Amino acid sequence: MTTPTELDVAAPAPTVRSGDRLPPGVALVIGVLMVSTFIVFLNEMLLGVALPTLIVDFGVSPSTGQWVTTGFLLTMAVLIPASGFVMRRFHLRTIFLAALSLFIVGTTLAATAPTFGVLVTGRIVQAFGTAVFLPLLMTTTMRLVPAARRGRMMAITTAVPAVAPAVGPALSGLVLSTLSWRWLFILMLPIAVAALALGAWKLRNTTTPEPVALDVPSLLLSAVGFGGLVYGLSLIGEASAGHAPISPYLPILVGLAGLVAFVLRQVPLQRRDDAFLDMRIFLRRSFTAPLLVMIFVAGNGIGLLVVLPLVLTGVTGLSALQLGLFLIPGGAAISIVASLSGRVYDRFGPRPLVIPGAIVWLAVLWFLSRVDEGTSVVTLIVAWLVFTSAQAAMWTPLTTSAMGDLRTELYPHGAAAFSTVQQLAGAAFGAVFISAYTIGSGSRDAGVLSTAQATAAGHAAFLTAWVIGLVVLVGAFFIRRTPSPPADGTPVAPPVAAAPVSGETVSR
Repeated sequence: MTTPTELDVAAPAPTVRSGDRLPPGVALVIGVLMVSTFIVFLNEMLLGVALPTLIVDFGVSPSTGQWVTTGFLLTMAVLIPASGFVMRRFHLRTIFLAALSLFIVGTTLAATAPTFGVLVTGRIVQAFGTAVFLPLLMTTTMRLVPAARRGRMMAITTAVPAVAPAVGPALSGLVLSTLSWRWLFILMLPIAVAALALGAWKLRNTTTPEPVALDVPSLLLSAVGFGGLVYGLSLIGEASAGHAPISPYLPILVGLAGLVAFVLRQVPLQRRDDAFLDMRIFLRRSFTAPLLVMIFVAGNGIGLLVVLPLVLTGVTGLSALQLGLFLIPGGAAISIVASLSGRVYDRFGPRPLVIPGAIVWLAVLWFLSRVDEGTSVVTLIVAWLVFTSAQAAMWTPLTTSAMGDLRTELYPHGAAAFSTVQQLAGAAFGAVFISAYTIGSGSRDAGVLSTAQATAAGHAAFLTAWVIGLVVLVGAFFIRRTPSPPADGTPVAPPVAAAPVSGETVSR
């Protein structure tokens, strides 16, 4: 392995400091990663508002059309478990430049797509470039930020994957009001190129690569497991209409088998420190409990952004521009509440945020499941604003409390696990909500619905989200604050069941 030059590798900052100030150079590293992560995740839900237009332009059903989002999320979920390997094997700067270059290639392909299949392919290439960014940002933040300031910094870090997908539909609506959907990608290109240039100019490495090998069977099992689950769930709606190509239960069973095989494969690999995802992180309840709750928080939050434009268009008759304006307050609320929740977490821990947040969140979901054509748009804007605020209040404490219980060497695996479940939950729940929407409409063609049918479809989708959300309220009572490392820098004793993982990694 070639020894990095002084220009390539910056001196790593201590993981824990007695003061509250960021070590020199850390703000620049995290800032570049944060801006780039926001850019690539802005694209995640960019086509949600455009879904009704795409359905008409390409002549596809809602169940097929949702794959412009589901395919992106699914690819993310398949690749993120491999991010630990990528971040151990390559320099931080190399990963950044390669990932953002892939994103630019995928964006170009999507912008020029002549068919729906090419559009989905472009989205998948975008996801290849996007997958590593959130793990890289999260792990870098946990490793380089002092413990006393970690809640506030993680609040900003975790707000990125929440704010960006919420702002995406708003931007999409504004663009679609005057331009075609292709401009959603064309306008993204110069911003991504500028971010690439900024990273090439300013970003420096903070770790030394390790000679780890890629375990191809793990990558294939990850693809089979996550891909089978999401594909099977996406077929439920089509099966209810009688035109699914195969029974949805077949790919679901294949997916579950693939996930079991993936887990069994990691056990021997982690003994020699080659696992895609170290399963020992799940032996700590203080990590697993927030992770399980996050599955349902992220699943509902991201998944509903797939079906919300269909409901608002069919029930209230909002245009693409109005849809974009509708979603702007929610995106702003996420950033504000996430910042405040970080300060509250540093002082009081997670429960004062998660429990009230879950109660308010469920109340809004119940209200949305009763919406009809008589509900005013202003009322809906307020409801969605409260929903996104409650979600942001839960997102930060769940992530920080879980990651704070892991040893430094396990941060990449914990970050990969959290990022994977967020994307997988968003893809799976989006498919479930589209299926509920299709079933609730009572129509064989859910792309063309009357107001009454769209209202019934919306009720079914949001009621499904409310039932799923009950798990969040129950799980909120099991979330506890994890102890911070001592102020003198003494490392926290490792978990009894978790053997150390050799080598330090800069990752999310």
